[in-house]
Amino acid sequence: MSPTKQLMFTLCVFIFVIFVPHAQTRGVNGGTDCAACTLLVSLGEQLAQIQNETVVDSLLKLCDLLPKSFDNPCRIVVAIATPTLIKIFEKDVDGDVACHALGICKTDPGQKECHLYPKTPYSIDKSLGRHDQWKEKVSAHTVKKLRDNICDSLPVLKALCQDIYSQIDNHLPVEDVDNDKFSDLKTLRGSHWRGRDCNDARSDFYPGRRPIDDDIVEDSNCNGIMGVDPKSGKSYEELFCKDSRPMGLAILGDSAAAHFHIPPKWITPTEVTKSIFDHAPMVIENEFDWPQVSYSTGHLNTSAWNIIEGPTDSLYLRMRQRNLCNHRDFQNIGVNGADTISMNRSIQYSLARDPKADNPLIVIYSLIGNDVCNGHPDTVDHMTKPADMKASAISTLKYLDKVLPNGSIVLMTGMVDGRILYNTLADRFHPIGQLNSDIRYKDVYEFLSCLQVSPCNGWMTTNETLRNYTSQRAKQLSEALKEASQSQTFHNFKVEYTDFDFNAIVNTWEKQGGEAWQLIEPVDGFHPNQNAHALAAEYIWNILEDKFPTELGKINSMNEQIRKIFGNQNGY
Repeated sequence: MSPTKQLMFTLCVFIFVIFVPHAQTRGVNGGTDCAACTLLVSLGEQLAQIQNETVVDSLLKLCDLLPKSFDNPCRIVVAIATPTLIKIFEKDVDGDVACHALGICKTDPGQKECHLYPKTPYSIDKSLGRHDQWKEKVSAHTVKKLRDNICDSLPVLKALCQDIYSQIDNHLPVEDVDNDKFSDLKTLRGSHWRGRDCNDARSDFYPGRRPIDDDIVEDSNCNGIMGVDPKSGKSYEELFCKDSRPMGLAILGDSAAAHFHIPPKWITPTEVTKSIFDHAPMVIENEFDWPQVSYSTGHLNTSAWNIIEGPTDSLYLRMRQRNLCNHRDFQNIGVNGADTISMNRSIQYSLARDPKADNPLIVIYSLIGNDVCNGHPDTVDHMTKPADMKASAISTLKYLDKVLPNGSIVLMTGMVDGRILYNTLADRFHPIGQLNSDIRYKDVYEFLSCLQVSPCNGWMTTNETLRNYTSQRAKQLSEALKEASQSQTFHNFKVEYTDFDFNAIVNTWEKQGGEAWQLIEPVDGFHPNQNAHALAAEYIWNILEDKFPTELGKINSMNEQIRKIFGNQNGY
């Protein structure tokens, strides 16, 4: 892909992820727009505090720090808000009051007033009433037009935007010339998510397939092994791989599987520098997910970026270490917000495997939270029912039996007990509240819940009874999943179930001298972080070895010869 086209794609994804919650704001009282406004204005206010300048100047400097493709959209938003912001910050107000004055946050009829800052000593609406001269609001029409019509206002982007939205919805690589579901582009569901395609002009060349003509001339399975041994006259594939039982690794999961991570440096005012936004295009193109360093398909070191820290360990790397013939044979089909219903309805179809042409596959089926997590105020009514959980899981297993090669294995994990989130983080200061010691995680949880945009009202709440009920429902759903795994025998794979005991991972971490809060993403206070992913790789791997002692195959005795001849096997 040319640099110009790459830039266009990046801008399209930026528009999709940031500006387009599909034509309308999710939630109430301003919902996602209100949450974003409050966060950004608070960051600008704290930068102004540190640098002793105006909030508007700080926000414009923040725009300057962004990559060029995001600088102009950022400046447009700040320019629209500037007249009101100048008047607002003549007084001592916070992000709550500022975003209400901008008209982005509001209090809808019948809804309670939402606020992030717990020390606001007065009603926001009353505050605005005392300062009506501030209320030069940005009309809802203006904000919607900026958000929804930006593609149409840039004709060169229109076709690309439409293409990218379709591909993102299908969870397939945006650039895939031969339509084999693999790509040589890193982001946009490319090789960060699936092994890199070694020939995007041929649909029969891709990671995980059995070699064509033993790869004597070309590397059809993309594992970097090809050619003929001059001494024996045999192909290297035959010598090194044929009897080693090559096997790939794929995960069908949610945002935890995809490794959702918003860099905390982006919203920590004392850490904001130009270099921390260098990788913003990559982060946005990957939907704020980091599959390339996740516990399932991680294959790169975090040292490549300055906005994520921690070791990389993964099930794929352990399979590769066991047998270098498995090089590049991985797929991360993790989707933010996925649950058992959406997995069965659409997501599962983006898995790439040919039962006749490809090697067997290890499939990790892991949906650990979204069947009980949602942002609805009546959250219990929107949780998946055990019968639906079981039926959807069985349907997915039946589909897998059609597409997986014989000899594959499936490990289904239960749901986690998310009470650890509130119990661990509630009274700690959130990154946006660390400078002034004014915003704790429980304040963020309540703010998102009030706006009805919380990722999990059941666990991210001050209501202990609700937290306990949510865990009870998660346990029931895990039992339904276990029943699904035992419901029948499948022709092409063996299936096992395991609990996903996050407390076991915490115990391992604490024995190493760590604390539980250090395993949770600091910005969203919801997902497992890089340290947790590395520990989860070991945790799940031990379960695989226990439940599938023979199916994983033996360590390939030819690994050293492969390293000697093929080095890094063309990398990733």
